[in-house]
Amino acid sequence: MSAQHTGLATEDLSLSEIRLRCPRCGTDVDGQDCPACRFSIVIDGDIAHALPPESIAHHARFMEDYERIRKSEGRGSESQDFYLALPYRDTSGRNRRQWQMRARSYDYLVQHLLDGTDRGSRILDLGAGNGWMSYRLAMAGYRPCAVDLLTNDHDGLGAARHYRTRLPKLFPRFQAEIRRLPFADEQFDAAVFNASFHYAEDYEASLRETLRCVKPGGLVIISDTPWYAREESGRKMLAERRAAFLQNHGIAVNSITTLGYLTDERLRRMEDALSIHWDVHRPWYGLRWAMRPLVAKFRGRREPSKFRLYAARKGGRS
Repeated sequence: MSAQHTGLATEDLSLSEIRLRCPRCGTDVDGQDCPACRFSIVIDGDIAHALPPESIAHHARFMEDYERIRKSEGRGSESQDFYLALPYRDTSGRNRRQWQMRARSYDYLVQHLLDGTDRGSRILDLGAGNGWMSYRLAMAGYRPCAVDLLTNDHDGLGAARHYRTRLPKLFPRFQAEIRRLPFADEQFDAAVFNASFHYAEDYEASLRETLRCVKPGGLVIISDTPWYAREESGRKMLAERRAAFLQNHGIAVNSITTLGYLTDERLRRMEDALSIHWDVHRPWYGLRWAMRPLVAKFRGRREPSKFRLYAARKGGRS
């Protein structure tokens, strides 16, 4: 890939070792422009923009609504210290409990799921947001690649600029959709859905595309996606969420139908369709979190979500 649109060298963007493929037609590309359909991956602000026009049109309303909600919820900060402290401290104080969970999930992921993965391994961070996980992985010696739909400087990929002071070279960032990733086959050692899998419109298609990009024997991990024992509980959660967003933000968040949660049946269907096996991991999120099902039952409320880590290894390694 060249960077003629910005005048920056490919090496400055840490993209030189990533093999690309056209997200529009699936042709492997050696450069910026697809020789088959003429789609171009454009680098702007050190971010590789790999959303074809039809994808931009499809996601435009969702991205607009999501950015508006995130801003209303107080996401992001004007302070660099906020980003450098994530996920272990939320210096804004606005989403402290959520970041405490993210920190425990991340520590478990690194200590128990990536412990057999060599330092220097390339890892896809899917749904990277402001890039905090890619930053932590880079600090730990891995080679992350951040992917997200949002590119704003507050809560999207643009916010990763804050990590430049701590990293010798900033990790590559791609604006792309998970069902049409701009990467050639089998080059990542692992891929992590970073609190993002539940935003998929099609679980099987998203997972199939991710597995395509992972090397044989590599891992695909789902982190911080809500799970319910009963389908009915998940449907009720989504209805409550839509009502709350409409009341608080004036947005019904139904511009795109995301699936929203996992159940054992949904996980089994993915296993059958893709010939994989999920290993389920249960980090300890604290006594208060563990007591939520009992409290909900006592108060006559619906089943609360649970958060687990799901890891599947791609077949094919001898």
